[in-house]
Amino acid sequence: MSEKNQTKNMPRQNETQPIKEYLVANARQYGIYLALVVIVLLFQFLTGGTLLRPNNFVALFQQNAYVMILAVGMLMVIIGTHIDLSVGSGVALIGGIGAYVMQSWHLNWLLSIILMLAVGLLIGLWQGFWVAYVGVPAFVTTLGGMLIFRGLATHVAGQSIPVNSNSPLVAISSNFLPNVFGFWGPFDGLSIVVGLAALALFVWLQMRQRHHKLSAELKMDSNAWLVVKLIIGTFVIGYATYLFASSGNATAGGIPIILVVIAVVVSAYMFVLNRMVLGREIYAVGGNRKAAILSGINSKAVDMKIFLNMGLLAAIAGIVDLSRFASASAQAGTGYELDAIAACFIGGAAVAGGVGKIPGALVGALIMGVLNMGLSILGVSSDIVSIIKGLVVIVAVAYDLISKRRKA
Repeated sequence: MSEKNQTKNMPRQNETQPIKEYLVANARQYGIYLALVVIVLLFQFLTGGTLLRPNNFVALFQQNAYVMILAVGMLMVIIGTHIDLSVGSGVALIGGIGAYVMQSWHLNWLLSIILMLAVGLLIGLWQGFWVAYVGVPAFVTTLGGMLIFRGLATHVAGQSIPVNSNSPLVAISSNFLPNVFGFWGPFDGLSIVVGLAALALFVWLQMRQRHHKLSAELKMDSNAWLVVKLIIGTFVIGYATYLFASSGNATAGGIPIILVVIAVVVSAYMFVLNRMVLGREIYAVGGNRKAAILSGINSKAVDMKIFLNMGLLAAIAGIVDLSRFASASAQAGTGYELDAIAACFIGGAAVAGGVGKIPGALVGALIMGVLNMGLSILGVSSDIVSIIKGLVVIVAVAYDLISKRRKA
């Protein structure tokens, strides 16, 4: 073959990918974002504009923080081909212990938080031991854990243990960051500054990703699609900034503290899954456990770390839950595990494991939150809400399975 023909047949480097081709290849990923937009617009219309009022927008994060936090840990569990049915009971037990030591032992709130985190790690260690080293399936282990932790929560918390409403612990879910920049007209100055920083970070990440593809000589998105993403991202961040900035007043409002907690958790675990060896090992074990073992990965250690992280995040969710209600009870956390699992599957996690991204799980959690809030504003009864959420989960999983069959 001549040199001219060889050059002609070589793949072009840094070739741009047309928008249509890119969207088809990533239909699942962008379909989730489109579904969230459609659901938000639908309820915004049905509620007469009530859904996206500034205070309701802030409440969306305050009321659904536990789902977002648990969904991050549950995603790691699902990617690793496991499931955890005990996180709701774990939240109840951890919250009950925290409330008990603060009320009966008069333990400092900060030391109580440290104790709750330690209990969460112990729960993860217990679950991980049975799954990783004894070989009991995660479904069975966590089902037993659900019963054990719920029983312990009932024993510790009883009907209810109140927490001092003036405790800094309660401020985590109810208070806002201090507005150090004052008010810019009717808007919260801190919210505007944080929004501008978020917008700058978004643009920088998009350009950095494009630069890396260029350096690695990979196929890149077209310039038109890059512009579309920048426009959409700018609008979303700008509108969210407007809502946060509009929720403030002379005494409270703006950016809730709980949003900072969510941001820290999400950033830390995105780094773990995308940049650390543990994240690559979790994806490898979930994608093909036998191949991962043959490549030298200690799958038992990976499983243990998965459940340790799930226990830690359950503890953080327990702290958030205790802060939100300012009390602990044996019934706390009921159904939390189902909300977390649903958020992961709606967000694109594969039933068979090995697939899933934290942004998708967060979008799934937001979809669940918007459904809860929108249907609540419309006065729909809780039983109908459960039916609708169940149908959404089934449709999400069915879509994943059908997509895989078509690809096969």
